[in-house]
Amino acid sequence: MADYISNSNRESDDVDELTDTKPIQPPLVVEKHKHDHNPDNYNEHQVSFSGAGAVATIIVPTIGSDGNPTGPGEVITLGDIQTLSYSMHRENSPVRTLGHVNPRGFIKGGRTIAGSFIFTVFNEYAFYRITQYRELLARRNGFFAPLADMLPPFDIVVTFFNEYGNMSKMKIFGVTIVDEGQTVSIDDLIIEQTYTYMARGIQPMVKMVSPHERVNPPDEVVERNLDIQYNIFGDEVSEYMTKFFERNMIDKSNRF
Repeated sequence: MADYISNSNRESDDVDELTDTKPIQPPLVVEKHKHDHNPDNYNEHQVSFSGAGAVATIIVPTIGSDGNPTGPGEVITLGDIQTLSYSMHRENSPVRTLGHVNPRGFIKGGRTIAGSFIFTVFNEYAFYRITQYRELLARRNGFFAPLADMLPPFDIVVTFFNEYGNMSKMKIFGVTIVDEGQTVSIDDLIIEQTYTYMARGIQPMVKMVSPHERVNPPDEVVERNLDIQYNIFGDEVSEYMTKFFERNMIDKSNRF
C-alpha cells in the first residue's frame, strides 16, 4: 500500500513538472518608426502657420497724370491689419433634358473673389501712408480727403513664417475696395476699421524654398518648387520678407 502511494506521488510530481514547464516565448521585436520626432527633421513633414507669423503687404501702383501706371509701385507693409479673409464663389448651372428628373450635367460660369480687411485704428487713416494720398492731402490743405475706394487695383502679398524656418506665401491680385465702415463705441477698448473688397485673381498658399532646410530633396522637386515660387508678380516682397526673417530669426538655430 505504501509502495502504491509513493509511486502515485512520484507520478503526480512528474506530471506537475511537465505542466509547470513554460513555453518558450519568441523575442519581442520592436520596429523603429522611420520618422522620428526630432524637431530638426520637421522640414520632412507638413507644417502649419499661425496669424502671429503672417505679414501682409500691399503693392499699390503709381498712377501718372495720364492715368497710366508709372514705375513698379509702392510697397507698404500693413502693420495695423488684424484680420484678412477671402472667399470664392463660382456659378454652376444644371443642364437638363426631357425625360430626366436629375440634371444631366453642370455648366460652369463666372467666378467671384471677395473678402474683407479689419484694421486696428491708431491715429491716422490706414491708407494715408500711401505717398500719393499724402501729397493730395498736402495740396488740398485737408479740404479733400481721398478714400480707399479711390485706389487703383492693388495686390496683396501675405508671407508666412514659423520657428523652424519654413516659409509660404499667398497673393491676391487686383483688389478694389467696395465697402468701408467704422464703429466708435463706449463698449469697445479699440477702434476697428472694416473694408470689404473684390479681386480679380488669387494664388493660394504655396511653399517657398528655404536655403536653410536640412532635407535634400531630389533635383526635380527643387526645380518644381522654384518654378512655383517665382511665377507671379509680388516675389520681390516675398524675397524682402524672407531676408528679413533670415537676418532676425533663423540665425537663432546656430546658437544651439
